Amino acid sequence: MTKNMGTIDRLARALLIAPAATITAFALGLGSIAGIVLLVAAAVMVATAAVGFCPLYALLGIDTRGRRPLVHG
Repeated sequence: MTKNMGTIDRLARALLIAPAATITAFALGLGSIAGIVLLVAAAVMVATAAVGFCPLYALLGIDTRGRRPLVHG
């Protein structure tokens, strides 16, 4: 499993998106379908940010790590 998420992407997921989804879930009600979906989405965001790998990015061929230095043989 190769990392495909850059630092900014990981920070945005962990510090912006997951907390916003959690707050919205509380506002909508934790027992509601929307609340549960948002809590699951927040958990996925935190998990993918922690490991640096997003399965959806892998499927779509997205890599937000930026440029990598050339390897000289």
